[in-house]
Amino acid sequence: QVQLVESGGGLVQDGGSLRLSCEATGSSVDFLSIGWFRQAPGEEREGVSCISNLDNKIYYADSVKGRFTMTRDNDKRTVYLQMSALKPEDTAVYYCVADPSTAQSMCTLPPSLVDYWGRGTQVTVSS
Repeated sequence: QVQLVESGGGLVQDGGSLRLSCEATGSSVDFLSIGWFRQAPGEEREGVSCISNLDNKIYYADSVKGRFTMTRDNDKRTVYLQMSALKPEDTAVYYCVADPSTAQSMCTLPPSLVDYWGRGTQVTVSS
């Protein structure tokens, strides 16, 4: 069984920065890509950024390119999402996810097809 635990959410002003962390545990973590989805109020969940397990390729949604940076510890079990130049439209619950797919595949999957989810952490950007 895979468990994903997020931390680092909070309230920040427009243009500010936050860093999210996700710690993954479980025997199969080493074989999974890990990433981030988010769900804004009244919206569907969407992929934000994902990193492939095999080749470390990183996918970013167009809405966050140039502002968000995803990194991973060498042990591949902790990932980070550095969010800069935050906008009110980035306000959402951010979920750590994991799946055997590649990064781009996982981040563009319908959320119902992503295998593993954390509980989420709230990010609120005030204008």
